[in-house]
Amino acid sequence: MEDRYSLQAQANPWMITSAPFFQGLPETAVESALTHLVTRTHPANQVILLENDWGGSVYFIMDGWVKIRTYNLEGKEVTLNILGKGELFGEMAALDEVPRSTDVITLAPTVIGSMPAQDFVKLLQIEPLAGVRLAQLMARRLRQVNRRLRLRESDSQSRVADTLLFLAEGQGKKGQTGTEIPNLPHRELSSLSGLARETVTRVLTRLEKKGLIKRDQDTICIPDLSALERMIV
Repeated sequence: MEDRYSLQAQANPWMITSAPFFQGLPETAVESALTHLVTRTHPANQVILLENDWGGSVYFIMDGWVKIRTYNLEGKEVTLNILGKGELFGEMAALDEVPRSTDVITLAPTVIGSMPAQDFVKLLQIEPLAGVRLAQLMARRLRQVNRRLRLRESDSQSRVADTLLFLAEGQGKKGQTGTEIPNLPHRELSSLSGLARETVTRVLTRLEKKGLIKRDQDTICIPDLSALERMIV
């Protein structure tokens, strides 16, 4: 795996402690868990992990964005999730000690801290709160997947609106005029929603005309999450 990484990141490795997973954990336990942390930067569109790789590390996103992808039976790429700053991935393979089940690819220049799987498992063993944090993370992701599956037969507007709310729940940031999420390429929103890219483009334009979203080059702003949620039928 080492040859897939790029230059060493200039970020402070202790930035990782701001991740929700570490909140409330004893400082000494966190310091011990981060002893062997390695921080690296990656350019956009770089493969970090491949399906069937063995789970030797758990990864924390310190800056940037990654997508979790797989392929369906027809060989079409399916985006399962978009993760950003403060999120972690690779925990399932580390716990199961089995090969990874998805690919992970950067969507933007990204800083990632990798923790040896044994250090991550040890932290879970000695700190009950770490286990609770991981359980909360997994429950949230399962809830999101269940909601998206229920909407697979809904109309295109509902599916795009739900995809935007999905991103807002995971990566939304409060701005001056609403909740801001990354303005991802339409092909990524297409893969997340299961719709054609052209359909996603039309729905986004419609939502913008209704004032439910505002777009610029880097972000999509949702002025009222409740109003957007009411568009789901």
